[in-house]
Amino acid sequence: MLEFYPQIKWVHIACVLASGLLFALRGLLVQAGHAGAAQWAPLRYLSYSIDTTLLTAALMLLSILPHGLYANGWLTTKLTLLVAYVAMGTLALKRGRTPRARRIFYVAALATYVYMLGVARMHHPLGWLHGWLA
Repeated sequence: MLEFYPQIKWVHIACVLASGLLFALRGLLVQAGHAGAAQWAPLRYLSYSIDTTLLTAALMLLSILPHGLYANGWLTTKLTLLVAYVAMGTLALKRGRTPRARRIFYVAALATYVYMLGVARMHHPLGWLHGWLA
């Protein structure tokens, strides 16, 4: 399956970007007072489809790459940040009690997303900070 690594990685990256853009769009809709539009069934199902494909590609990459690649803890950091991102995203889109809380969670989720991109790109738990400090 290693011969399909470039294609699987491309699908994974495309889904990461699509998922982040869709979250940003839905969050902007909520912030603009159109929470109903953000919860529109086709948008939610598109999000589920993208995230399922993203997870599938991630698991495929995990299974075919050498385990030594993950020795410095960047993957653990990324997975921990993913859990935090999902929790904050849920609070930003529908579970936040007030508009202010939804706004705070939206900004925090976007910041976490950008940090996850840095961790994945740099293959280091410090993410973008590692690039600046090195």
